[in-house]
Amino acid sequence: MPIVVNLDVMLTKRKMKSKDLAEIIGITTANLSILKSGKAKAVRFSTLEAICEALDCQPSDILEYTQE
Repeated sequence: MPIVVNLDVMLTKRKMKSKDLAEIIGITTANLSILKSGKAKAVRFSTLEAICEALDCQPSDILEYTQE
């Protein structure tokens, strides 16, 4: 898939656990895991906004486009 999710990188930079982020943004750890693995088919802008707010980052820090 040409969209790479770098959520693990941002979590490491912010020294935050997935469980803590899921709790802060109000989604289940299972759904966050699906997003982190790149298996999600879509992400709501409200979820992306909450992630960016919690991690103090930009969407481009989390999502990256690469050619196949």
